[in-house]
Formats: sequence, structure tokens, C-alpha cells
Amino acid sequence: MNAGPGKPSGGGGGRRRRRGRRPQNQRGQRPGPGLSRENKDGIYTAPMDHSYRAAMAGGNNGHRVGRQRPGFAAQYPQLEPEPLPANGDATPRIFAFIEDLFFMAKIQETARKLNVKVEFVKTDKDLTERMQQNGEEKPSLIIFDLNLASVKPLTLIPKLKSKLKKGTSIIGFLSHVQGDLKQKAHEVGCDMVLPRSAFSQNLPQLLRRHGAPEEEENSAVQ
Repeated sequence: MNAGPGKPSGGGGGRRRRRGRRPQNQRGQRPGPGLSRENKDGIYTAPMDHSYRAAMAGGNNGHRVGRQRPGFAAQYPQLEPEPLPANGDATPRIFAFIEDLFFMAKIQETARKLNVKVEFVKTDKDLTERMQQNGEEKPSLIIFDLNLASVKPLTLIPKLKSKLKKGTSIIGFLSHVQGDLKQKAHEVGCDMVLPRSAFSQNLPQLLRRHGAPEEEENSAVQ
């Protein structure tokens, strides 16, 4: 049978046409390397490669992703301050209203390394007696655990502040979620309020600065 104009002769054309068509519902065939994969809705579902993840994260300049919490700078360990000259006759200049055994042990160990004397007191009467023993020298630093219910720090801090004036710094520490307590502590006269983690991290610098003899402290400020 002769084919008409513009039509292929024989059945070869039909076979070529069948070979060139892909079944619409073909399943189970995995694409080769480098090919994209589409689902039935035409959405690209191939896994993201590393370069795309880096671009989505805002770029990483060639560094590995996921090693650092977003929004936080790299943390570098602080250098331990130089210990003070040993002086067994020095009077304590730092007092702490703390009953937390963990913090007491940490403060004692840090103070020992720095040759600084720290005394723990439980009541304002204890503090008054220690101050009288020191004569005219006022405390350089008073530390408060602001969650210490037995002392009521928000009541005691303004009394100490009015009595000791600017010669004594008062530092309190608390949980990082206690924003209201932090605000109240500042309002009653606390010079610095730190989360527990920040207080622990800065403890060597605080003890070294406030535990130094008064002459050395004044020269450092000048």
C-alpha cells in the first residue's frame, strides 16, 4: 500500500514513534547522576547539596556549616588574671551572701588561686561584725545570690548602699530568665546584675580586681 504525501511508508515510522515516547505513569526508574528528580506535581525533590545549604545560610566563606550557633560570635577562652602577691595578714575585702554549695566551692577555689580573701556571710549582722573587725576599711565588693530568700536581697541592698556609699560595689547574680528580678535589683542599688553563667565566667576578673589592695586598685583605675 502506497503512502500518501507527507506520510511515512511502512510501519517503521510508527515503531520509531513508540520508542520515542515515555510512558506517563512510569515508576521505579531512578534518574542517573546529575539529573533532577520530579514528583508527580513537577516539584524538584532532589536533596540540597552543600553549596546550596551554604547559600541558604547566608554564606560561610568556605567554613563548615553547623559548627556555630546562629547569631553568636566565636567564643574564645578568657585568660586567667595574674594572682596577687600572697599576704596572709590582709583583711578580706570581698563578702558574699551565698549558700549555693557549687558557687561557694567555685569562689573559694578561684580566690585561692588569686591569693584573694573572700568571706561568706549569712545575715547583715554577720557582715557588720566582719566590717568592724576590718576597722575603717570598707568592703570593696559584696556579692548577692539574688534568689537567697533567707537574706531578702532586695531589702538589704538599699540599706548597704546608703551606708557604704560608692566605696563598695554590689553585684548580684540570678537565672537568665528572671528579667523582672534583674530590673528590681538595679532599682534598689545593685551596681551589676549578671546571669549565673556570666557571673561564673567573669569570676576571676571580678575577684582579682576587687580583692587587690586599695593602693593597687586606685592605681589601676587611674
